[in-house]
Amino acid sequence: MQIRTILVVCIGNICRSPMAEYLLKQDYPHLSIESAGISGLTGHPADAKAQLCMQHLNIDMSAHIAKKLNSEHLKRADLILVMSKNQQSHIEQTWPFAKGKIFRLGHWQHKNVPDPYQHDQTFFNDTCQLIQQCVTDWKNYI
Repeated sequence: MQIRTILVVCIGNICRSPMAEYLLKQDYPHLSIESAGISGLTGHPADAKAQLCMQHLNIDMSAHIAKKLNSEHLKRADLILVMSKNQQSHIEQTWPFAKGKIFRLGHWQHKNVPDPYQHDQTFFNDTCQLIQQCVTDWKNYI
């Protein structure tokens, strides 16, 4: 199947999913890529520590505005990338039609991406590095 639309999901849509979204946008400018949060902090900007991580990569994430996940996001997406097995299970139970197109971002490393929310900058940097590795792992499949 041709992937045209990617949705990246985390909990609040202010840390992990926007970082992954902007990294994917850099690698795949021709695709439609968005992010959302299971309990999205609607209207909030990306976390300042997440923005700092991305600034170090020369990526400006200041335009990001968090949104809450809904069925329309899931219907539009050809590929849905989540941060953990729990998130995958939650989405599959809430929206069964999305089964089969939901994978962990860290699928190829058999890893969850830990939530850096309210942790220090070092934790954010480590999380950002893991997200970069996970995005790279998807290159052969997107």
